[in-house]
Amino acid sequence: MISYILPTRNRPDRLAETLAALGRLSGDDHAAVGGAAVIVVDNASDPPVDPPRKLSNGLPVETIRLRANEGAAARNRAARRAAGEWLVMLDDDSFPLDTAFLEVLAGLPGDVAALGADITLPNGRREDGGLPEVFVGCGAAVRRRAFLDAGGFDPAFHFYAEEYDLCAKLILAGWRVMHDLRFRVLHRKVAEGRDRDRILRCLIRNNGWVMQRYAPRHRRREEIAEVLMRYARIALREHAAAGYAAGVKEFFETCARQPSREMSEELFDRFTGLAQARAALGSCDALGPGVRAALVDEGKNAHVVRRALCETGAQLVDDDRRADVLVIGTLSPGPLLNADGGGGRDARPVLEPWRLMDGGVCVEGAVVAGSTRR
Repeated sequence: MISYILPTRNRPDRLAETLAALGRLSGDDHAAVGGAAVIVVDNASDPPVDPPRKLSNGLPVETIRLRANEGAAARNRAARRAAGEWLVMLDDDSFPLDTAFLEVLAGLPGDVAALGADITLPNGRREDGGLPEVFVGCGAAVRRRAFLDAGGFDPAFHFYAEEYDLCAKLILAGWRVMHDLRFRVLHRKVAEGRDRDRILRCLIRNNGWVMQRYAPRHRRREEIAEVLMRYARIALREHAAAGYAAGVKEFFETCARQPSREMSEELFDRFTGLAQARAALGSCDALGPGVRAALVDEGKNAHVVRRALCETGAQLVDDDRRADVLVIGTLSPGPLLNADGGGGRDARPVLEPWRLMDGGVCVEGAVVAGSTRR
């Protein structure tokens, strides 16, 4: 059995659309895995939401009403109430496009705690965020036992980067996180309730907390500096300087109070995606001493891709016109799939720093981008 978990606040129309989409999923496919249920967690909406008790495909709907907005940690309430092995984490504006992921879940190795989805936006592009072993919260499945044992989402994060904190705890506990292109989720990502300054404040503070908690001591300062630089660029682009300044101030005021869960080098390399980038780029015949390589479509953890690329002996050049090989400079699954590697303007190889699961097969090593695109 699986449980769909949807936190919501003051968006009844969006919630209704998402529940209608869940109601269109195959009831027979759910029955084949022992059934499914939907748990809506109302984060103190005004007025309270009033979902139906049953969807058109027969899935029962339970509503938990909270007196205060608990952010992403509202999912913890639903997880404790849920039955079955898997929790399917959604937002009130995201839903699976089909039930193919049910078969994927059934075939996962026993040490995989969570499965990230291929999350698409209405414009056809993929959702930002995530890493090879970090899922995005609006489209993921997590084993209920692993989720509860890890303590769920930390309420201190409220929203943003809470998935990174949870996935770090899962890795520390001996679990793995995977992604699979057969798990398809549409995220309508409506603009209601999205304040750019508030978002930047939380992103700076929360991502800084993650590095303060989990980075090995000798790498902590460098990783925190990367967080600050990354979101400085984003704040400039999004015209959210006030939110950036507030987030930096709040991070430095609170960083010393963060619980220390320092990872080993090996685990931290998995968490940041360095291990995956090393495996992919290090085994690629197109790279090696004397080869000129350039990063394109840089994004999340581009500095990690750069480090793995330099370890191959390749010469990193800033001008991609001088490069023999192009390497997509992000470890986030969605932007990796979005990347065009320079638009296919010439015959040079464009390499992906890691591969998502596709049809149950994970291809090791770097390959030409686009070979498994849909």
